[in-house]
Amino acid sequence: MASQSSSSAPPSLVRYDPAALLSEAKKKGVKAPVRKGAKGGSLPPVQETKGQPVQTEDILNSILPPREWADGQQMWVQYVSSTPGTRLDVINLQELLDQQLKRRQARETGICLIREELYAQCFDEIIRQVTINCAERGLLLLRVRDEVRMTVAAYRTLYESAIAF
Repeated sequence: MASQSSSSAPPSLVRYDPAALLSEAKKKGVKAPVRKGAKGGSLPPVQETKGQPVQTEDILNSILPPREWADGQQMWVQYVSSTPGTRLDVINLQELLDQQLKRRQARETGICLIREELYAQCFDEIIRQVTINCAERGLLLLRVRDEVRMTVAAYRTLYESAIAF
């Protein structure tokens, strides 16, 4: 699950395809739709448009945008994998999550940004796997994820304003 290429991509629990130079990815004609913010943007519809079925890769790239980073003078890009997850992948994800929690010394209780980040990555990987099998179900999970994030942000703001007094 953790993707680490020779070009030093940041580690993640989300499965990504191998990294490619940005210039090579553009030559191949690969482009990812940019997901707009919650204010006005939306994800692509799952229904066919103009007789063209929506590709799983397009939906995945909308949900989980490609990672881009610089390594010296080169720009690298890494797209989320469209390989379906297996039962073994889920077991490996759980083990990798536990390993990362221990390695990064995440707190078991209370507020912990490390634990929050790792569980968010794990949930994103589950959304990726579900979306490949059923796009509608994956988009529903995305809505749930976004709603939970907004609720946590609201509680965080409420907490910060309460301690200011």
